[in-house]
Amino acid sequence: MASALAFVAVLLAAAAAATSPAAVAATTLTIQNLCPHPVWPLVTPTSGQPISDNTARLDPNSLISLAFPPTPWSGRVAARTGCDAAASPPAGCETGASPPSTVAQLSVHGGGDVAAYSVSLVDGFNVPVVVSPQAVGGGQCPALGCVVDLNCDCPLGQRFSDGAACRGPPEYFKGRCPLTRTTPGDVEPVPQSCRSPGELKVIFCPPTMLTAAAAAASDMLIRTVVASS
Repeated sequence: MASALAFVAVLLAAAAAATSPAAVAATTLTIQNLCPHPVWPLVTPTSGQPISDNTARLDPNSLISLAFPPTPWSGRVAARTGCDAAASPPAGCETGASPPSTVAQLSVHGGGDVAAYSVSLVDGFNVPVVVSPQAVGGGQCPALGCVVDLNCDCPLGQRFSDGAACRGPPEYFKGRCPLTRTTPGDVEPVPQSCRSPGELKVIFCPPTMLTAAAAAASDMLIRTVVASS
């Protein structure tokens, strides 16, 4: 009888471990700045606990890594620019603290440990941003975002902060950055079903950044990365 009870206890412990948050693969948020100027990342949770105190300054070619909790988490990542370098926390930022700004939208540890992500220009644009999953466990994990500096040819009347950001319109954004979301109901024209990524990398000003004019004359898009299950 005692051995039977011990066996049941082992089974219950194994089942609890399989369904506990610790059983979910760990995921890291890496934010990399490839802009020719410093940025101050702003990470805002919409569901789940804060994962950053939002005081970090990223100089060109630098990065930070943050740990997602093992439980479901969703939130937004933006690049603040032109902040008061002497202030802590960052203050007086020209862009990124409020619209218009480019926003990476992230969600991890959903059902089946699926991650969802996108780059939104619904609130406007300030710097090019790409989200690229790394070390994925399976599914379809395209790199999504905008590699174009949309401030260069931003329509007159839509420019903000002396040309440091652009308010729109949506058709201007979508025509140059089709792998972004430019209206509340918009989706990207590529499938996404990314399971168990070990890392979500948000890159500000990726190296393939083009001027809007060059992008319009080119068929270059961010290449899709697919990991087979």
